[in-house]
Amino acid sequence: MEWNPQTRQFLSDCFLHTLSPAPEPRRRAESSLSEASNLPNFGLAVLRLVAEPPNSIDEQIRQSAAVNFKNHLRLRWSSEDNPILEPEKQQIKTLIVPLMLSAPSKIQSQLSEALAIIGNHDFPKSWPTLLPELVSSLQEASQSSDYVKVNGILGTANSIFRKFRFQYKTNDLLLDLKYCLDNFTAPLLEIFLKTASLIDSAAATVPPPPAANLQPLFESQKLCCRIFYSLNFQELPEFFEDHMKEWMSEFRKYLTTSYPSLEGSGPDGLALVDELRSAVCENINLYMEKNEEEFQGYLNDFALAVWTLLVNVSQSTSRDQLAITAIKFLTTVSTSVHHALFAADGVIPQICQGIVIPNVRLRDDDEELFEMNHIEYIRRDMEGSDLDTRRRIACELLKGIATHYGDAVRNIASAQIQSLLSSFASNPTANWKDKDCAIYLVVSLSTKKAGTSYVSTDLVDVQSFFQSVIVPELQSSDVNGYPMLKAGALKFFTMFRSQISKHVALQFLPDLVRFLTAESNVVHSYAASCIEKLLSVKDEGGRLRYSSADIAPIFAMLMNNLFNAFKLPESEENQYVMKCIMRVLGVADVQLDVARICIEGLGSLLSEVCKNPKNPVFNHYLFESVAILVKRASERDPSLVSVFETSLFPRLEIILSNDVTEFFPYTFQLLALLVELNRPPIPPIYMQIFEILLSPDSWKRTSNVPALVRLLQAFLQKAPNEISQGDRLTKVLGIFDTLIQSSSSSEQGFYVLNTVIESLPYEVITPYISHIWAAIFRELQKRRTVKLLKSLLIFISLFLVKHGWSNVIDTMNAVQPNIFSVILTQFWIPNLKLITGDIELKLTTVASTRLICESPVLLDPAASVSWGKMVDSIVTLLSRKEQDRVEDEGDMPDIAENVGYTATFVRLYNAGRNEEDPLPDIKDPRKYFVASLSQLCAHSPGRFPNVITENVETANQEALLQLCNTYNVALV
Repeated sequence: MEWNPQTRQFLSDCFLHTLSPAPEPRRRAESSLSEASNLPNFGLAVLRLVAEPPNSIDEQIRQSAAVNFKNHLRLRWSSEDNPILEPEKQQIKTLIVPLMLSAPSKIQSQLSEALAIIGNHDFPKSWPTLLPELVSSLQEASQSSDYVKVNGILGTANSIFRKFRFQYKTNDLLLDLKYCLDNFTAPLLEIFLKTASLIDSAAATVPPPPAANLQPLFESQKLCCRIFYSLNFQELPEFFEDHMKEWMSEFRKYLTTSYPSLEGSGPDGLALVDELRSAVCENINLYMEKNEEEFQGYLNDFALAVWTLLVNVSQSTSRDQLAITAIKFLTTVSTSVHHALFAADGVIPQICQGIVIPNVRLRDDDEELFEMNHIEYIRRDMEGSDLDTRRRIACELLKGIATHYGDAVRNIASAQIQSLLSSFASNPTANWKDKDCAIYLVVSLSTKKAGTSYVSTDLVDVQSFFQSVIVPELQSSDVNGYPMLKAGALKFFTMFRSQISKHVALQFLPDLVRFLTAESNVVHSYAASCIEKLLSVKDEGGRLRYSSADIAPIFAMLMNNLFNAFKLPESEENQYVMKCIMRVLGVADVQLDVARICIEGLGSLLSEVCKNPKNPVFNHYLFESVAILVKRASERDPSLVSVFETSLFPRLEIILSNDVTEFFPYTFQLLALLVELNRPPIPPIYMQIFEILLSPDSWKRTSNVPALVRLLQAFLQKAPNEISQGDRLTKVLGIFDTLIQSSSSSEQGFYVLNTVIESLPYEVITPYISHIWAAIFRELQKRRTVKLLKSLLIFISLFLVKHGWSNVIDTMNAVQPNIFSVILTQFWIPNLKLITGDIELKLTTVASTRLICESPVLLDPAASVSWGKMVDSIVTLLSRKEQDRVEDEGDMPDIAENVGYTATFVRLYNAGRNEEDPLPDIKDPRKYFVASLSQLCAHSPGRFPNVITENVETANQEALLQLCNTYNVALV
């Protein structure tokens, strides 16, 4: 993409339209940008647009372009498929630093993240000029006290060094860290101390300087603190240990000194000082966790400073982050070897009264959040995302102290809970927040059994607390009265669902259904979540506690209230209600009349969300609900398939014709499910879909590939005769050939190939076998990834068990003489141990066993070494645990942050393909292996034990003997 006025105008128009509230122009613009992103120099062109002067291009357009540029780098910088080319990379690296330093703050933050993405892959090895450029710029800016540039550089350094917080400790990472420490620690301390001196001078000046003069200085110190955190995260560097006193002296000063001219200048000034204090608390907490011994000399002073700070921090939400990080520090101290700081008389009661209870009590801001932003309230309160709220972190402090002073904490907390409940009982109307506080304490101080949903508490007896405190709220006739108390009661019921016996829970199921009609979004969401979680409870043995019979009496009312909940304001796309519908449909017995009502209800919701998909979680549960309804109801009553087709086809057609790309993967998976539920011959409309499926254009979007493969597999299984006609099979195998050429889709290509082998007669595929082998051999020459090798072995094994070893060997050697021996020795034998999965393990074991027991190629005495090595590999596969024999793929995939709603493949659990066992008659692969080996040895006594002794590892010889003893066979 060449940078010229036309390109500038094209990109400018596209980014303008991506900001449009109307879906059509927005989709067109996004589609145009997506196509353009495949062109060389696209990223560079977008960066040049960002660099345009403000009077030339609107800042909103430049900001949108900066976001796109960042996401483009995330997707393409190190991609194997269509990566950014090296010359373009070099130009981007040349331009990005000066551009970022001069950009407005919103654009600067996006470019800083983009720079960090490049840094994660290239810095420092492939970008050696970056750090010297930053250090030089920092020193120049420091000398001229240009804090706009200083903070831009520190912000960039903060972005680059952030990787040291999150990546696994490896030798390469430590080498990168050492390079950064060697070059940046001294300049960092220098600017930190210089800025500290300027702040001290300003604080001592009478009258104090205006807040605007102090703001960039505090911003600079905050960034220094965050860089300090990143550089110290892996281990304590020598430089920081040597200069600990200088750092800690300044840190303590910021916790104990007030800065009235800045703090009193308004919310922004106080927030900036609090952000610096919060960053200091994170740093001392890090040292407390990782460098306790070196830090202990400073501990008492910091503990006192943090305690004093907490007592004086107001309940305002603007100060939450400071309160949270400060409490986290005290929590870390409470669980450390220095916990004796909490042992003195009166300390724990003071903490409970002075820190915990004030922070657990509902505030006006909490009530406002409950009413005005139910999504955020639920995220914090119900989904465990409230570790960063005062309420939860205050309870975590009590839990921390309880590690060493359990009885004291339990006694104080229990007494506090009873006191709160007594206060409520004395005046329920005025003191309802006391009851809420008591319920919250019980729920938050409970403990969860690892790996389960089982929750327990020592503070109260769950059954009696449920009956005396929770039940009155559940039975309240007014579902809209005291909604925060109702939500707390529903949360308790949800949390302790495993402990509340079935007959008790069933008594209150109608009440839960009633609460689905509550006006409060939080209350009806919690009611839906409670029902959904109850229906998921499993008893010992893994059997669901609640069955279809348990919900049958209330099923009609339950479904009615769930669908009506979507009509309540701001719950049109309520993901908790939709998840509940999915769970109910997975448990209930759905009759014909109810199935019609449900599919129409779900279908109308589907029509609505197609207009503007915006809630990925809701949409996923919507499609899961459709899938589970279609699957369960059709398996029970096959006549329902046509009912579902009549309702769904028009909606699925809208998705495809209106290019609602977010829903393409779901649509193809639902179509696959419908194909599988039809009895052959499948209706002609499906064969029209099949023709579209064979078009190369359908496969261009990588996010569609797994779902299209799933649909193609369904057709291969259900319509093998139709696929054998004309050039359809040629096109199917063309799809296989295309898919295996990309490392990201090669496994999907083999899924197609395996289904061809499973579903079609051998005489139909015979003309194509040589082309299949040629395509596979071509890919083996290009790359030999674990994924490709496993796929190859599974395919060969399936081919062998379906059509015999002679066809495998002969068709391979027809492509290239003696190639089978090469594949056997270089690929099959060394990589058999990589196989995972029960069906795959059985398949490859049986195929390998048949090869060594039946094939003249392996039974030839000249092939005894290969025969012995194959036995060795089979024994490794059968006798060792997966983690002991399977190698990792090498590098870990980069898990990118969620950057918005993009079309990605998400598997529908309820539309999944039933994995078929190609060897249903063989139950135990180990027994099959040793029994076959024993029979072979019996035909030639004395021959094979010698080959085993010479070629099988000693440990595997012992394992083989153990297998023989287990199945009572002998090798003679």
